[in-house]
Amino acid sequence: MNVITKTISLADGRTITIETGKVAKQCDGSCMLRMGNTVLLATVCAAKDAVPGTDFMPLQVDYREQYAAAGRFPGGFTKREGKASDNEILTSRLVDRVLRPLFPSNFHAEVYVNVMLLSADGVDQPDALAGFAASTALACSDIPFECPISEVRVARIGGEYVINPTFEQMKEADMDIMVGASAENIMMVEGEMKEVSEQDMIGALKAAMEAIKPMCELQTELSKELGTDVKREYDHEINDEDLRKQINDELYQPVYDITKQALDKHARQDAFDKIIEDFKAKYAEAHSDLSEDELEEKAAEADRYYHDVMRDAMRRCILDEGIRLDGRKTDEIRPIWCEVSPLPMPHGSSIFTRGETQSLTTCTLGTKLDEKMVDDVLDKSYMRFLLHYNFPPFCTGEAKAQRGVGRREIGHGHLAWRGLKGQIPEDYPYTVRVVSQILESNGSSSMATVCAGTLALMDAGVPMKKPVSGIAMGLIKNPGEEKYAVLSDILGDEDHLGDMDFKTTGTKDGLTATQMDIKCDGLSFEILEKALMQAKAGREHILKCLTDTIAEPRAEMKPQVPRIVQIEIPKEFIGAVIGPGGKIIQQMQEDTGATITIDEVDGVGKVQVSAPNKESIDGALAKIRAIVAIPEVGEIYEGTVRSIMPYGCFVEILPGKDGLLHISEIDWKRLETVEEAGIKEGDKIKVKLLEIDPKTGKYKLSHRVLIEKPADYQERPERRPRGERPERRPRGERPERGERRPRPERRPRPDFNESQENHEPKDFNDSLDKMDF
Repeated sequence: MNVITKTISLADGRTITIETGKVAKQCDGSCMLRMGNTVLLATVCAAKDAVPGTDFMPLQVDYREQYAAAGRFPGGFTKREGKASDNEILTSRLVDRVLRPLFPSNFHAEVYVNVMLLSADGVDQPDALAGFAASTALACSDIPFECPISEVRVARIGGEYVINPTFEQMKEADMDIMVGASAENIMMVEGEMKEVSEQDMIGALKAAMEAIKPMCELQTELSKELGTDVKREYDHEINDEDLRKQINDELYQPVYDITKQALDKHARQDAFDKIIEDFKAKYAEAHSDLSEDELEEKAAEADRYYHDVMRDAMRRCILDEGIRLDGRKTDEIRPIWCEVSPLPMPHGSSIFTRGETQSLTTCTLGTKLDEKMVDDVLDKSYMRFLLHYNFPPFCTGEAKAQRGVGRREIGHGHLAWRGLKGQIPEDYPYTVRVVSQILESNGSSSMATVCAGTLALMDAGVPMKKPVSGIAMGLIKNPGEEKYAVLSDILGDEDHLGDMDFKTTGTKDGLTATQMDIKCDGLSFEILEKALMQAKAGREHILKCLTDTIAEPRAEMKPQVPRIVQIEIPKEFIGAVIGPGGKIIQQMQEDTGATITIDEVDGVGKVQVSAPNKESIDGALAKIRAIVAIPEVGEIYEGTVRSIMPYGCFVEILPGKDGLLHISEIDWKRLETVEEAGIKEGDKIKVKLLEIDPKTGKYKLSHRVLIEKPADYQERPERRPRGERPERRPRGERPERGERRPRPERRPRPDFNESQENHEPKDFNDSLDKMDF
């Protein structure tokens, strides 16, 4: 067993250990990564040959967390891990986006990368280590791969950049970004910020590159030791260079001419399709000697070469003439129109349209009972702000069935959620759900979701701190050329055929979220800074369009929105409000029609009351305040007679608080019985709290002080004081007792066995004879 172990140190002294050759040896490559008590296993397996007809990279990255890693049982009925959680899907996407561009373009074998969390102590964050582990597994294999990569999390804490911070450190961070890169180039960025500047973000990327470079060098050393620096041979594409040259020579100029016409999406695509279809028909006529199968193979090759022609024509048109596919300048934003409240019944709704991208977004406000419970391996919490993104096939004109939510939809929705969530006040009592339905798509629909989400939130009356807008940026840069172009508000084709997809969201004061995928080598920080500043100008333009539509959140919520009032009560009263088995709180909800929830936070009871109308809320609040109220001497209460005694009656002045109304305090006249006053159990009666006994805490009540005293009323004579008791005479000291005489010794009792005949009769008849009847 050839086990190789390598270790790398972070700036703060923590270490990451890589071990290979010990477990999962039948994979093409595998490794165990350990940081503290966090352990991940990464494996990679690749098919030897590609599936015929495959013209893309069939890569599948799967990150999974085992509940046993944290010493927990999975929830649910089956008590075993099920489908991937959102957190696992998002981590899988982060790794996939860095690895995918580094496979050779003509390598089409299926590749499966699996990363499993096997041990976690809740200190270090495992998702930041998944990319490093996955790339190391590839480095331990002979699967063709351009160069090692790694991923790190960068947080800014107290003005300092921290690499792979712990869960505890993240509580103080104002920036949280994941960066994936090779030793030379940034490949992927994703994260959120608290309105930081573009320069601060560039500083975080530089810190990430410094940390990633030694991780990549470690993988290169490991690959050489294992002998896997020489990769396997493959032949997954059959190319006809004569056909490639023919297509380039004949079709480049027609494609270039269409590119300059600024057609809309479908007209442009139809024009491009006609060019290649006409060519394939002409080619088939000229090669009638080929069989049908051979012509199909040539047609597939022609499509692949034609894609390269379209890519080159679009890029040259932008670089040489500054003309984009839709005729815009490089920094120009497509026309925007917005509308709020297009739907009558949702709590908030909006339509945001930018060019050929459109989002219809709704906002729903709910109570604490609507919160989402997160039950991940290392995160058990509740979410008060939810954002869901839907991308149906019809939004791009595709004729196919709509399936369940895919990884792309989860990833795009998460980016929009990150961009908006920091602007929802922390003390906002509602649970908020935003749903974006993409109705048209040609360009960044996730950024349209951010803009439409801002409008819907403000339409619902959510008091956002500041409105948020978003934009997607692109880049055209050919290898070996100094010339490049940064594109604002990119189209779908510019994303597909370009070198960068860089999305940023932010307020007027700074960035709130970002996502970047880069396909080219050698992206300098100078280009990155230009893209960020051009994006800032675009975001400000879009933000003005939003605020022109609705300047600030509505002061009044719509009538159908449930009203919520939140109060605090002392901790010791929480049990009294809930009651045994929830009896009290359930009865209050039944009586008032309100929904009541209680949580203990920082030693205080947080009570939330929600209902569709003010009367229900007021009724529930009155009942709660009555339970938690402390009776005060001199206050007047309307109580309920609970029981009648010969000496008076007991009156409940507040829920659970009874006081004695003595018979002498019912009326000014003398009463022989309580019934003379006409008082019965269940009657309502006004009483005044006269006194609270300091020793027993009992309440003394009076009703007669609240009614007019008769003119002929004579006060009862006061009793004479008994006077003080005379002091006892001192008894004096008691004489001391003398020594006690010793007690005489007791005679020993006869042994039971020896004198059995003296204690037990021989038989039952003998005993009867001895009894005196």
